[in-house]
Amino acid sequence: MAKPIILGMELRSGALKALQQADPAAKVAAVRALQAQAGLAVDTYAVLQPTAPLPGRPPRPRLVPASELPRRTPFTTEGRAALLHAVAHIEFNAINLALDAAWRFPGLPEAYYRDWLRVAAEEALHFTLLSEHLQALGHHYGDFDAHDGLWAMVERTAGDATARMALVPRTLEARGLDATPPMQARLAKAGDARAVEILAIILRDEIGHVAVGNRWYRWLCERDDHDPLAHYARLAVDYGAPRLRPPFNLQARRDAGFSAAEIAALDSG
Repeated sequence: MAKPIILGMELRSGALKALQQADPAAKVAAVRALQAQAGLAVDTYAVLQPTAPLPGRPPRPRLVPASELPRRTPFTTEGRAALLHAVAHIEFNAINLALDAAWRFPGLPEAYYRDWLRVAAEEALHFTLLSEHLQALGHHYGDFDAHDGLWAMVERTAGDATARMALVPRTLEARGLDATPPMQARLAKAGDARAVEILAIILRDEIGHVAVGNRWYRWLCERDDHDPLAHYARLAVDYGAPRLRPPFNLQARRDAGFSAAEIAALDSG
């Protein structure tokens, strides 16, 4: 395991070091150590450079195109483990994308970086809960193949904070708000009450994470004199964002701060 994050580290450089951690347990520990530091300093203008490939990740799971992943049923132990492994992989990627948001873009308000470190800590909790439940099912993170769709959009938006806020938390992560309740229903039918409880925690927190993306997207649009709705449509085309398809969890999206106009555009899209 890599050396732990040292006390007194600045937030953005600490987030970058945590992002570079390849071992999942070391990454989780690094995020928790940063979040636990009272009065953690933030250098909002530092221009940082990675010293290792991004993101740090273990050799497994093997990453394959999403089209090559088999359909997963929750009605066998193996199928349920594969389904929950897919969610764990999303949460591991979510730690990485929150850490990337926390270090990459200089010159933003201090609150922006603190928001994304808090998100990373909550994603680390989600990953830990899922990893523990996977072990109860006889598996570990890395046992099944996975895809890399979330991180691919992180890379595409590395040069534009507004595009990052628009298309990662507000688009790709917001899809989890829609997908979680049907997944909970299937897991409940399969008799996995613990998995349903874990997904309830994740859904509650993810509403807040999408809200962070909405808040900073609107702040950036106001700073740069963009209309949020029109600018989002341009960014979605320019960066090849996936077309969102129903059913939508409209209440969760409202709770996450999507405007009535954005909800209407979603319904008509």
